[in-house]
Amino acid sequence: MSLPKVTHELHRRRRGRNMGLGLVLAAFIVIIFGMTVVKIATGGFDEAPADISADVPAEEQVTE
Repeated sequence: MSLPKVTHELHRRRRGRNMGLGLVLAAFIVIIFGMTVVKIATGGFDEAPADISADVPAEEQVTE
């Protein structure tokens, strides 16, 4: 014969906080994934970053 399981208020509140935190984490992951998909779809990764020194003539470049 088993005893009925009693849920304490502390456990209910903790479960609620865990669910809320899990939803926030899931939303963050979805936002990052969506931004990555948009970046790839628009060709944002096709070009390499511009080299700043390429715009400056060789005479004006500072070398240390």
